[in-house]
Amino acid sequence: MTDLTRRKFGLFAGASVAAMALPLAAPAFAQGKPRVVVIGGGPGGATAARYIAKESNGAIDVTLIEPSKTFTTCFFSNLYVGGFRDYNSLTHNYDKVRQSGVTVVHAMASAIDRDKKEVTIEGGNRIGYDRLLVAPGIDIKFDSVPGYSEEAAEIMPHAWKPGPQTQLLVSKLNALQDGDQIVMIAPPNPYRCPPGPYERASMFAHVLKSKGHTKSRIVILDPKPTFSKQGVFAEGWETHYPGMIEWQDPKMHGGIKGVDAKTGEVKTDLADYKAALVNVIPAQMAGKIARDAALVNNTGYCPIDAGSMKSTVDPNIYVVGDASIAGEMPKSAFAANSQAKVAAMNIRAELTQSRAFPARYSNTCWSLIAPDDNIKVGASYEAKDGVIKASNSFVSQKGEAAELRRQNYKESVDWYAGITADVFG
Repeated sequence: MTDLTRRKFGLFAGASVAAMALPLAAPAFAQGKPRVVVIGGGPGGATAARYIAKESNGAIDVTLIEPSKTFTTCFFSNLYVGGFRDYNSLTHNYDKVRQSGVTVVHAMASAIDRDKKEVTIEGGNRIGYDRLLVAPGIDIKFDSVPGYSEEAAEIMPHAWKPGPQTQLLVSKLNALQDGDQIVMIAPPNPYRCPPGPYERASMFAHVLKSKGHTKSRIVILDPKPTFSKQGVFAEGWETHYPGMIEWQDPKMHGGIKGVDAKTGEVKTDLADYKAALVNVIPAQMAGKIARDAALVNNTGYCPIDAGSMKSTVDPNIYVVGDASIAGEMPKSAFAANSQAKVAAMNIRAELTQSRAFPARYSNTCWSLIAPDDNIKVGASYEAKDGVIKASNSFVSQKGEAAELRRQNYKESVDWYAGITADVFG
């Protein structure tokens, strides 16, 4: 890791690591150790599980419920799309999570009984908790795009949840011939990884350019009038892929009327497009387990207390990561990891009656436009007036030196190594 990356990890880890327990008086629990159950083994859930176990020095019994035996990251998957990483480099196991003192249960959490403080897993077994942390990520709202469905996604992949969908997208991309058209439907706010669709379009263009496909074009149909890092993306597209990427806002396309997976057609008020590859990224919502437990509000996401990540619906439950409504923080792996450490600190403090510190959060999102041309956006955050707000922020600018953009890319690679080690051990 670079020194800069180490400093960043020190910053967003600090709120939790600095709070290593100074017990005031251990509460009595009839069952012995207090019990924490974590649902979801991604950058939010696995981080929280590891940090609760570590910071309590074994005083808390921690169980992580995650159906998959390996986790493939959505973050950095665009680099797999662009051919900069292989698929295996995105996949991680839970061996070191277990070694950190966490009991890992590979099963689907099917229900939460908030009154009995129990989680039911597939097969009917129940696991009790004193505190529950929910990190289920997002689910796709397939019907937010007319004509789209789970079945249509096998032809028009969204690839916004990692795994087979990402592999399908790459196989379709690599099968394109010169002159074939790509259409991307971008998602409405709020959604996972705000710069992600536009980095992905850049990776599409990089693959086409590297194959000499000069006749192919990429059309992005966006329901939003603007998007993250728009100015520097547009500059990069003109520099590296002139005339290849066309972005249309709602005023231009007039509305997305529907898709037809069988014909490869996308209909808008402006025109009908027939594409060899259609990447539909629909609207999103909190994972099903959070919705079923009524932890969401009318947005489809989970309201939380800004200073702790505790659910405002249930004082015994915390929600971190993409499923949460985290104020000005975007939905990203960096954000989830940062939020998980704040939640872990507060859970440890509650269950061992030890000290907690004011919440500090941070986030950075890197986006690769072309080889060695990487842009970024980020901020530090604090709880203010009941909301998580940015205390300072930064974003890449137009016309930056090539060396700075190269350093951004190196920093992003170091960050990926650092955060996956922090999440999975």
